[in-house]
Amino acid sequence: MKKNKISLLFLYMMAAFIIVLSGCKKDKGADPIDDNDDPNDTLVAEANEIDQFIWYNMNLYYLWYRNVPDLADNRFLKTSDLWAFLNNYHADHDALFEDLLYQPDVIDKWSWIVDDYVALENSFQGITLSMGFEYGLVRYSTDLVLGYVQYVVPGTPADNAGIKRGDIFTKIDSQQLNLSNYSSLLFGRDAFEIGFADIVNNTVIPNSRTVSLVAVEVHENPIHYTKIFEQGGKKIGYMVYNAFTSSYNNAMNDAFGEFKNAGVQELILDFRYNGGGSILTSTYLASMIYGTYTNQIYCVTQYNDKLDEYFRNKYGAEYFNDRFESTIAGQDGAANVPINSLNLNRVYIITTSGSASASELVINGLKPYIDVVLVGENTHGKYVGSFTIKDYDDFGNLNPNHKWALQPITLKIANSLGVSDYVDGFAPNFYAEEDIANLLPFGDENEPMLKAALDAIAGVAQFKSYEPRMHYEKVADSKDLVPHKKEMYYEGNLLKIEK
Repeated sequence: MKKNKISLLFLYMMAAFIIVLSGCKKDKGADPIDDNDDPNDTLVAEANEIDQFIWYNMNLYYLWYRNVPDLADNRFLKTSDLWAFLNNYHADHDALFEDLLYQPDVIDKWSWIVDDYVALENSFQGITLSMGFEYGLVRYSTDLVLGYVQYVVPGTPADNAGIKRGDIFTKIDSQQLNLSNYSSLLFGRDAFEIGFADIVNNTVIPNSRTVSLVAVEVHENPIHYTKIFEQGGKKIGYMVYNAFTSSYNNAMNDAFGEFKNAGVQELILDFRYNGGGSILTSTYLASMIYGTYTNQIYCVTQYNDKLDEYFRNKYGAEYFNDRFESTIAGQDGAANVPINSLNLNRVYIITTSGSASASELVINGLKPYIDVVLVGENTHGKYVGSFTIKDYDDFGNLNPNHKWALQPITLKIANSLGVSDYVDGFAPNFYAEEDIANLLPFGDENEPMLKAALDAIAGVAQFKSYEPRMHYEKVADSKDLVPHKKEMYYEGNLLKIEK
């Protein structure tokens, strides 16, 4: 059975680990706490069902559960002990979840919990409540922050308001952005007014331009821009790809079909703003670059000991291998369609610290087979992934009492040579930075990062012109403020529970 058929929404097909959490105690066959119905249990108030859901599932699925003392199988000898522990949180579900993470400031910086899985599922398909633009944030004075627009999604409020890539802003609702307030002013808000500025002679000067925006439902096509260059007798395909969104797999395949039909011989993938997404989509993309060699391993997944034992016993060692693909599922239930592969022996990838998870998986997964040339800055360093966990009982019924869901780190991924744990990311072969004071449009051959890639293809030596005249200290970008924007996850069809 392929892992891409594991549900993003539900993985409770494990006969040894079935969970019953709809207002009742966990099934004894799966319970790490077996106290033979100790009568003392009745003396402790049963814990909140959402907190039960959180603890039992973190104990079962979390990659690092053995490193968290409060998740150990022998941590609570009686159910009443667990209930007493959970009741100490007074139904503060976020606090409980955070306390069950393994060194969240150092090791696990990526797990999160949501109170509305519908919004989460939409976000994975590129559907969000948004103004329609992404931005970077840098410090330009002691504690002052400016934002620069990285790109704008067509047809959105930002696009309709005339906001462009390269626009500079320093105020939100007339308040100057600084290190203390940028998150609260920008994150999770449905409406605000932006105050813009100019950079003149390396000095930030506010101007009189303001724009008021109200968030709407945005459907973002991750294939933001494509172009074919001709250089030195070669055709070079260029794609700005901003997320691994499975609902656009066919569109990505069509774009590669255009590259293939045009006779593209070299490829530049622009991942500078790509925080990741679907692992299956990354497999498709890797196959479009390298080839449809279904006998070759693209990546290998690794789980905690409980999941490893179950999957190995149930499906065998091959279960952990993801191989290159030859077809993509057709749209709206149509038959599978062949992958348009360029069959390249080299690819150039533009990267920054915003290039994370599934973006890094493509880099790592292709390295054993072809020359992967990185242009830009060091990548993020996220080698782990997840799947969404919702509150089902062992009959597949979703708990109607809440919409909380977990997105904990449940797996890590290696390439076919066993390389994983790239905590420091991948360093570029050719260094280049964006010039935020003069952020040129995508496809402009003078844009520093694209220019560096084109020059690398042409064999031109690297010059200082790839670096901006003025350097700013990076603070964050808009995808840092939304947990799921830098994610790598499995998804697929809902599986029936195996009893």
